[in-house]
Amino acid sequence: MMKSREGEEVTSMQWKIPECALVVLIGASGSGKSTFARRVFKETEVLSSDFFRAMVSDDEGDQSASSAAFELLHQVAAKRLERKRLTVIDATNVQADGRKELIALAKRYHMIPVAFVMNMAESVCHEHNAMRERKLPSHVIKRQHQALKRSLRNLKKEGFRYIYKAQEPEELMQVEIVRERLWVDKRDETGPFDIIGDVHGCYAELVELLTQLGYRVVDKGDKVHVEPPVGRKAIFLGDLVDRGPDSPSVLRLVMSMVESGAALCVPGNHDVKLLKKLDGRNVQVKHGLEVTLAQLDKEPPEWIEEVRNFLRGLVSHYVLDEGRLVVAHAGMKEEYQGRASGVIRDFALYGETTGEIDAFGLPVRLNWAESYRGSATVVYGHTPIKEPTWLNRTLNIDTGCVFGGKLTALRYPENELVSVAAKQVYAEPVRPLEASPAVSNSHRDETRIDVQDVLTDRIQTRLLRRPVHIRKEQSAAALETMSRFAIDPKWLIYLPPTMSPSETSEQPGYLEHPEEAFGYYAQRGVKQVICEEKHMGSRAVVIVCRDKETALNRFDVADAGWGVVYTRTGRRFFEDASVEQAILERLQQAITRAGLWDELQTDWMCLDCELMPWSAKAQELIRQQYALVGAASRQALAGAVSLLKQAAAAGRGVEELLSHFQEKQENSREFVASYRRYSWRVNDLNDYKLAPFHLLATEGRVYTDRDHLWHMETIGRICREDTGILMATRYLVVNVENSDEVEAATAWWLEMTESGGEGMVVKPLSFIAANGKGLLQPAVKCRGREYLRLIYGPDYTEEANLTRLRNRGLKQKRSLALREFALGLEGLMRFVDREPLHRVHACAFGVMALESEPVDPRL
Repeated sequence: MMKSREGEEVTSMQWKIPECALVVLIGASGSGKSTFARRVFKETEVLSSDFFRAMVSDDEGDQSASSAAFELLHQVAAKRLERKRLTVIDATNVQADGRKELIALAKRYHMIPVAFVMNMAESVCHEHNAMRERKLPSHVIKRQHQALKRSLRNLKKEGFRYIYKAQEPEELMQVEIVRERLWVDKRDETGPFDIIGDVHGCYAELVELLTQLGYRVVDKGDKVHVEPPVGRKAIFLGDLVDRGPDSPSVLRLVMSMVESGAALCVPGNHDVKLLKKLDGRNVQVKHGLEVTLAQLDKEPPEWIEEVRNFLRGLVSHYVLDEGRLVVAHAGMKEEYQGRASGVIRDFALYGETTGEIDAFGLPVRLNWAESYRGSATVVYGHTPIKEPTWLNRTLNIDTGCVFGGKLTALRYPENELVSVAAKQVYAEPVRPLEASPAVSNSHRDETRIDVQDVLTDRIQTRLLRRPVHIRKEQSAAALETMSRFAIDPKWLIYLPPTMSPSETSEQPGYLEHPEEAFGYYAQRGVKQVICEEKHMGSRAVVIVCRDKETALNRFDVADAGWGVVYTRTGRRFFEDASVEQAILERLQQAITRAGLWDELQTDWMCLDCELMPWSAKAQELIRQQYALVGAASRQALAGAVSLLKQAAAAGRGVEELLSHFQEKQENSREFVASYRRYSWRVNDLNDYKLAPFHLLATEGRVYTDRDHLWHMETIGRICREDTGILMATRYLVVNVENSDEVEAATAWWLEMTESGGEGMVVKPLSFIAANGKGLLQPAVKCRGREYLRLIYGPDYTEEANLTRLRNRGLKQKRSLALREFALGLEGLMRFVDREPLHRVHACAFGVMALESEPVDPRL
């Protein structure tokens, strides 16, 4: 016979254990523990005392090494339990003191302790021992067997939640281990869900909210039927009862929905208190319980029993959607999620308190959400607040309906909040809803980047198969820039990537040519590309708001005006804030006239742009790097050519040298002309030109699913509304397999660059392109012959220089471009998904860190 949980005798050969368990094998040497463990568990799951004795002493039989061996075994077990991995302890474990340490270890990590007892006859143990190569003295086995007999009756008291026993070797051979998920584990339920906050007996508001969410509610008095929208399921966050006008009807509705599979429900502290009262336990009848009990007095006893069974069956919390969503009444720390213990249940019901009492006579709560860093979204209630509040990927949706506030639901995964107003004030709150809940520490200052949050050596993105690795020396450089020069980090939701040029051209006189840009995509299976004019300006990220309130409501930045314009290194673009706000206001008005705020259902936009003239941001660079070179070369070469002309007139045979210097003089003139094309004096606002080329994100959406043609056409609608300051980007869509289209695009590029244009950017028509080998370059720049003089110097077009420059390598640059592209979009996606700001910052910080890689800056 075998015994299982609660000590009952069972005849089944199935030993059912939770996936989150610490299994302790108990039995004298020779009882078959190790043989059994090898048969039914993974090798990595079993921690054997013999193995660890050998680890520390090279001899698994060296009993003098037992203390060190068990110390190491416990350390490894702790690491496995911390990671929620089933762990099996293979040792005799016949002494209560030894088991006590293991029980404490399981409790520390909220794993369920399970006892597998090999209660074999002593003769069986002696028989097996005799067949071993390393035999134990008979008196040792006898002592172990006696210790086992003494402790069997106390296993349940020690804390083992599941106890299984086997008394015959044949019986043990037939045992099958069945691993069961905890009740809290519903990762296979992926939604979509409608998560509803604390109802507190507000039945009319609940029906109204469900109806607004698309549920059909049929109330027949003694029975309620609710039909959900196709594919959706409701989740109730507890506190169904107390204070409100009709707790029985709320219970009847929720119980019906749970029974039919239309809903899940977790318990609230008020629900648990009601259950204790119904069970006959001594509880204080206050805080609304007296109202519920009066209402229940009118209900039949058999239905009250159904309520008891329903409330008794509710589990502390649920982990849903492959671990991406956690729901609990008062919240759930990351280390508690998906585990089960009394501590976790108490946290789910009450949260954490300091033991102090606030001015309203209520417990001072620790704000666990401030330090939450988990990857799952946690939705909870318990503490009534005026408006739903996101913090670090947690959301409190208890908006105090019973106190005259609202009943709120979160539509998941849409992250859309839906609320209905309370029909009246049913109870007066002890703490006004306008007042923030008392917490023991001040709110985390999100305006400063926490180094520990962003200093990471790897960042996983949704676009790359492998994480992006950041070296320590790169982080140090990024930290300097971000901490000293960056804008208010609440704006810093995106940093744009670097861009790789096309492969080096073999065309005479050219270093870059469209042929190679088209070839890159054609060779990788991309048929359609878009060629966009490359403006010679400064890269600018623009966040523009529909109204000035949005800056505060969405970005939590006060007095921010219409938004912000910042550089690709996260610095404010304009020193004069009035210029910035004037440009943003013009952009905001153009978007309004184009009708895009309503069309895209947003109050803000993030755009990737070029802002011209180049001299508006790069004036010092032009003066110190280009103008000085241009002036010096023109003066020196003019003098040299003059002297050589005199020498040639005198018949000194310097004609070849004169021709060479005249060519250099012409190169110098072209060099000066190149940077002058991109510089002009700014006298008023209309002298600036803003050329957006990506509409990156709006509320609830990142536009990577729209092709570049959509981006160009949408942005074109905006630019047409203000041609004074906004500049639409010219573009061509090209089929790279059509030679006529390729030839026409090449001619367009030649015409553009020969008339002073910088060049073009070639992109796959889809925003994100990949093949079997992974992500493709999101864009390849192809720069004009004259523009490249600024990059490689006035004389780069000399054949000897071109030959040398054609040896440039692009592998590192292209790797960098892909990693920064993935990080930039990951940061935007995190912001749009309302992830904690530090998670967004980590991506921006990663882009900045990668910029310190030793890549040829001319590429």
